[in-house]
Amino acid sequence: ATHEQMSAAKLPLAYRDTCAHLLIPLNRCRYEEYYLPWKCEDERHTYEKCQYIEFQKRVAKMDELRAARAAGNTA
Repeated sequence: ATHEQMSAAKLPLAYRDTCAHLLIPLNRCRYEEYYLPWKCEDERHTYEKCQYIEFQKRVAKMDELRAARAAGNTA
């Protein structure tokens, strides 16, 4: 999503990440369906999966950094 789209959707800065393009339609659906928990399940699942994949990427990157740091300390 572009900065203009995120601003128009009034996304908080903390949520403007690589999954923001999924959060905008999710929030729109939540608003239109009065935040009923059984509505918008597909949108929510897609957004949560995106968030989980991003979390896995961050963990893998941190593991790489730790391994590189450990290799640097032993050499």
